[in-house]
Amino acid sequence: MSSCRWSASSAGSAVAPSDPIQNRRCYNLRMRDLTVVLPTYNERENIERIVETILKQPLDLGVLIVDDNSPDGTGEIADRLAAADERIEVLHREGKEGLGTAYRAGFRYALERGAQYCFEIDADFSHNPDDLPRLYEAASSADAAVGSRYVKGGGAPDWSFFRWLISRGGNLYTKMVARTKTVDTTSGFRCYSRRVLEAIPLDRVTSQGDAFQIEMTFVAETLGFRIVEVPIFFVDREGGESKMSSDIFWEGLRVVWGLRRKYKDLRRA
Repeated sequence: MSSCRWSASSAGSAVAPSDPIQNRRCYNLRMRDLTVVLPTYNERENIERIVETILKQPLDLGVLIVDDNSPDGTGEIADRLAAADERIEVLHREGKEGLGTAYRAGFRYALERGAQYCFEIDADFSHNPDDLPRLYEAASSADAAVGSRYVKGGGAPDWSFFRWLISRGGNLYTKMVARTKTVDTTSGFRCYSRRVLEAIPLDRVTSQGDAFQIEMTFVAETLGFRIVEVPIFFVDREGGESKMSSDIFWEGLRVVWGLRRKYKDLRRA
């Protein structure tokens, strides 16, 4: 069974279970070179279909489900999936700690087990898993790839004009204040090469939600990595409840102002 019950520290790193047998087994596991990190919280309506669709892609993908002790039983479903397919692993966390810490814990877990590329994707089908091969192709020719709603060929057809305006305005605000090159800095559909994730000081990336994506983008660009934007369509979730909140929006606005000061010591990799 490719499932380990771990907790995560406040920095987002994986903390091994106390059981020495389980601990030893977990450390012997090796991830596939291409690993999709899939954070979940109350996604029982989507988890089986999204994992199935990811694994049907014409790539040798592994899936690392990072579940925040979902009260709806998502973690138990994930364990069942992992027991039936060696390409699936589950990282259990003690509670809802945020998207940023979930990705940081997932990245560390995957890198420690040999992953060469790590993908980000939402579990609710807002991102189309069929775009994973295009993201990988772009990242493998550069350093990282972002699924972009705001380059030619991309979009968010289900959104109202007001929602589009807030998102687009937020990205323009980020570009103006933080001087980023990437157009869609808040996209959560990504592919990072190992060299990028190893160079980024993950302990210092403390934001959550959209702000986490902005901060990761800023740091990667500051280190001199090349990020390619791949046009995608972002659609409304197919099931479950949205995790978006006003706190996530305001955090994004606040974090952007401090990025240049926070990372003034960074040098190009």
